[in-house]
Amino acid sequence: MAEITAKAVKDLRDLTSLPMMEVKRALAEANGDQNKAIELLKEWNKKVSIKRAENATSEGVILTVVAPDGALAAMVELQCESAQVAKADDFLFLGNQLAKQLLAGAGAATPEELLAQPAPDRAGSTLAGLMEDVVGKVREKIVLARVLRIAGPVGAYSHHDGKTGVLFAASGDNKLATVLRDVAMHVAALKPVVTHPEELAAADVAVEKERLTAEAAASGKPANILEKIVEGRMKTYYAEHGVLGYQLFAKDDSKTVNQALAESGLKPVSFTRWLLGN
Repeated sequence: MAEITAKAVKDLRDLTSLPMMEVKRALAEANGDQNKAIELLKEWNKKVSIKRAENATSEGVILTVVAPDGALAAMVELQCESAQVAKADDFLFLGNQLAKQLLAGAGAATPEELLAQPAPDRAGSTLAGLMEDVVGKVREKIVLARVLRIAGPVGAYSHHDGKTGVLFAASGDNKLATVLRDVAMHVAALKPVVTHPEELAAADVAVEKERLTAEAAASGKPANILEKIVEGRMKTYYAEHGVLGYQLFAKDDSKTVNQALAESGLKPVSFTRWLLGN
């Protein structure tokens, strides 16, 4: 049996960031062959993942990224078991690699599709392989829960704690307007329910409009004035019921979101808001 030197153990530990005793055991079983020892460690680390398969992943991060030209944006939710790991460099590197590949690569409709793709900054490794390596280092279950890529004009926002993420899509030619990110932040903070009035329950909207029309008619004002009164009150109704475009803009409440976007030649199309684990 080959002698397992302290230097060999240190070298392999530096390469893998795994516990010293585990590295030493792998070298011993591999008769001092570093490459074989690495394969053994990879095999053992898969077993670690299996043993932790039932563990809850209630921590993690939601990461967003926007293409330099504003034409695309991507969002990923990467979960782990503890808050400590959610802040670890290796875990965040994995999350950023996932978001980077989703944005610039072929796209992916599912986490599995994305994991099968290459890691942008880790030559010769897939994202799944990179995830296995990180699991081996942090000793926790890691789950890529959700992935999303949308076309622009688009704004993206990730809250500083990593637990809220938003992608907001608009129509128009101004893909680099700063208001796009501002609206994404608005969505995170004010939590609209829908983007357009047509997405509310039609029956509820009809009942409210009928009620407001009856109230206005009782004032005895001319028909053309009544119509404007009802229209104005319906806008208030839409804002109160979470219609994004009619909410007062979080960054400047002297205008609505629709008005803020219109100043940059844009209109709202849709938004997606994720909360970690929900």
